[in-house]
Amino acid sequence: MKLIRTEDAVGSVLCHDLTQIIKGVTKDAVFRKGHVVQPEDIPVLLSIGKEHLYVWEADESMLHENDAARILCDICKNTMMDESPVKEGKIELAAAADGLFKVDGARLRLVNSFGQMMIATRHGNTPVKKGDKLCGTRIIPLVIEKEKMQRVRELCGEEPLLQLLPYKIKKAAVLATGSEVFHGRIKDTFTPVLEEKLAEFNVEVVYKQVLDDKPEQITAAIKTAIEEKGAEMVLCTGGMSVDPDDRTPLAIKNTGARIVSYGAPVLPGAMMLVSYYTNEADGRVIPILGLPGCVMYAKRTIFDLVLPRVMAEDEITAEDIARLGEGGLCLNCEVCTFPNCGFGKGGY
Repeated sequence: MKLIRTEDAVGSVLCHDLTQIIKGVTKDAVFRKGHVVQPEDIPVLLSIGKEHLYVWEADESMLHENDAARILCDICKNTMMDESPVKEGKIELAAAADGLFKVDGARLRLVNSFGQMMIATRHGNTPVKKGDKLCGTRIIPLVIEKEKMQRVRELCGEEPLLQLLPYKIKKAAVLATGSEVFHGRIKDTFTPVLEEKLAEFNVEVVYKQVLDDKPEQITAAIKTAIEEKGAEMVLCTGGMSVDPDDRTPLAIKNTGARIVSYGAPVLPGAMMLVSYYTNEADGRVIPILGLPGCVMYAKRTIFDLVLPRVMAEDEITAEDIARLGEGGLCLNCEVCTFPNCGFGKGGY
C-alpha cells in the first residue's frame, strides 16, 4: 500500500472503499476496494475530499482490512449466526435463531487488547431473537500484519468466542404453594404469570398443582412432576420467605436436589432458590426453582435473568449468582426495555 496524490492515481487500484456522505441523502461507497481509477473519477474523488489516496502495492507480510476482518469473524462465529458482507474491514453477526447469547469475556478482552482490531458485542447471557444483531468486528488500519492476525487466531483457539445456545426445555411443572391458596381463601394469580412467561419460550406446562404449606406434599409433587409427568423444569411458587409457615426451600432440599443458591443479590428477587435434581431413573438433570412473590407482581425480576439460561440448559453456578450483584438492581423504568437495559448485565 502506498500514498499518492489523487491527480496521479489514474490506473491505480484502490485499497479500500471510499464513502460519500450527503446528509439526509446518502452514506455509501462511491468507489469500492479494487476499483481501477479512471480519468473521469478524479473530479468525483476531489469532490468528496480525497486529495490523496491509498493504492495497492503488494506486500506479502500484510493483510488487507477485509481479509483480516474475515479472521476476526471466524474467531467469533458459531453455527447459529449469520454474517454480513465484509465492508471497510467490518463484519457484523446476527442471530440465525432464537436462543441464549454468550460471550467469552476473557478472550474478548484478549483480542481487544491487541490493538488495531476490535470486537464489540451485546451483553452475554442475553436472550435474543432471530435477526438480532450480536456483534460487530473491525480492523482499524487499512492493512495489518499477517503475523499479528495469526497470533490472535492461535491464542483464541478453536472454540468460537461467541455462542448462541438454542432453548432445549419444552415441558415444565408449576407448583403453587400456600395455605391461603390451597384452602381457596385467595385466588392463585401466580401460575398464570408463569404460564405467560413460559409461553414466550414455547414451553408447555404439563403439570400444575396448588399445594398446602406442608413440605412433604411439596416434595412428593416435585417428584411426581419429574418422574411421572416428564417435566424438564419445576417451578415452585410461594413459601420462600423466612416466615415459619414458608417451607418451600425445605421441601426442595428434601427431594435430594443440589442447592446452588438460596438468596441472590438481585432486587426484585432476593429470595430466589436455584437447584438441580438428578433423576436416577434416566439420569436427567432437572432444574428446580423456588420463586419469590415478586415474580408474580413485578414486571422484571431475577426470574427473567435466570430463565433463559435454564431454558438453554446452561448450568448456573453459585459464582454466577454472586456476579449478579453488579447491575442486579432493577430501576423499574416507566418504559421497560428489558433485556436491552442494564438489569443483570454487570458481571453475569
